[in-house]
Amino acid sequence: MDFSHLTQDRLRTLGLLDRGRLGNWIGGRTVPAQAGRHLDVSDPATGLRVAEVADSDAADVALAVQAAQRAFASAAWRGLRPADRERLLCRLADLIEAHGEELAALETLESGKLLGVARAIDVGAGAEHVRYMAGWATKIEGSTLDTSIGFPPGVGYHAYTVREPVGVVAAIVPWNFPLAIALWKVAPALACGCTVVLKPAPETPLTALRLAELAQLAGLPDGVLNVVTGGAEAGEALVAHTGVRKISFTGSTGVGRAIGHTALDRMARFSLELGGKSPLIIFDDMDPVRAAEGAAQGIFFNQGQVCTAGSRVYVQRRHFDAVLEALAAQAAQLRLGSGFDPATQVGPLVSQRHLLRVQAHVQQAREEGARVVAGGRRGLDSGFFMQPTVLADTHAGMRIVRDEVFGPVVAVMPFDTVDEAVELANASDYGLAASVWSNDLSRVHRVVPRLQAGIVWVNTHNMLDNNLPFGGVKQSGYGRDLGRSAIEQFTELKSVCVAY
Repeated sequence: MDFSHLTQDRLRTLGLLDRGRLGNWIGGRTVPAQAGRHLDVSDPATGLRVAEVADSDAADVALAVQAAQRAFASAAWRGLRPADRERLLCRLADLIEAHGEELAALETLESGKLLGVARAIDVGAGAEHVRYMAGWATKIEGSTLDTSIGFPPGVGYHAYTVREPVGVVAAIVPWNFPLAIALWKVAPALACGCTVVLKPAPETPLTALRLAELAQLAGLPDGVLNVVTGGAEAGEALVAHTGVRKISFTGSTGVGRAIGHTALDRMARFSLELGGKSPLIIFDDMDPVRAAEGAAQGIFFNQGQVCTAGSRVYVQRRHFDAVLEALAAQAAQLRLGSGFDPATQVGPLVSQRHLLRVQAHVQQAREEGARVVAGGRRGLDSGFFMQPTVLADTHAGMRIVRDEVFGPVVAVMPFDTVDEAVELANASDYGLAASVWSNDLSRVHRVVPRLQAGIVWVNTHNMLDNNLPFGGVKQSGYGRDLGRSAIEQFTELKSVCVAY
């Protein structure tokens, strides 16, 4: 099936056909790549090139960090009241909504996701997040503390703490929700008074560049938000730059581990939201059809390209066959297509390279003895589509159960007892998320504390809120996004002791 006409229509509407090469956004203006290198951005539904962006190197990164350093020290930014920062962020949220159709179309064009998902998550929830964090700008607080200092006699002490912005922040974001996750990092950093160098994934740079332009329209001073595009070279230079005081990264565990080592070498602050292999535990008091619907949403949403995707489903044995059958039937009925087609239910994977990676995972599972109950193959002849895939006859020793696939592939396995379910769920190097499906609240409240995960859902999956801290344990990361925790990530705590 050919979706190229949908892509061409959006390119004309967005004006990308006439824009030529896109540079970095540094110091409030577009700056060409210093070495003149560029990367192609492709539409995953067709493979067509839709834009050309800067392939940045250390020289480009240095310009961006210098601009952020100047802005951090400037009266134009440091002199703003918290209420002024709040107002600027609220203006940015308004502009994100006003340009919502454009931003959503860019998201679909570069990532392949459904246009409705881009509207709801990256634009709608993204703007809500900016407003939520804008409110924190006027609520950052310290404490007054009693002291027991008794020397010298006759001297009193007044002690208190203040939270101060950490400085220049490197925000490195993935390609699955590029605008939403960029806002997760940019909004709290700006609310705290930091300045930012944002590096989007090489596959999905377009919304980051447009966000920077909108931030300028909102009134942010030059250099407060900068964007450098490119691949690993740009990311490594940004992480290693001594002018960066805080690194906020969302992506793979392997890259996150390397970032953590580099940051520790120079004692830069860092937070890492990394991979996951999230379990769903379905107990036999749940309706099998409803449970299967929840499992389908947990794994096939955004083509399974979600760090919390429910890629391991454990079903109590009495309902195992019924849940497996219902989940396979739902997978087989999902319609693949371009994210711009309203009838599409599952879009393409982000790139040809990623499609081949997901296919390799499924093929290895077959070789290790897994049974393909639904899907298992490339979805369409053109574009980077993968069939929604349900696997059975899998076990904890298989790579398909251990490794993050980041695609629409789920392994379904039986269990008998509560203890067995908890043991299976925790038998992973990851610990980002989990969900428990049961109508027995007593059992739920016994199971939840035993699960090794940063967030646990009950009778739902993949639900986030701006006020709910998000992050993982074990190999799934360090630190938290969202909520008050995000403010703590971008500030340093200073203690003050005054003698009188």
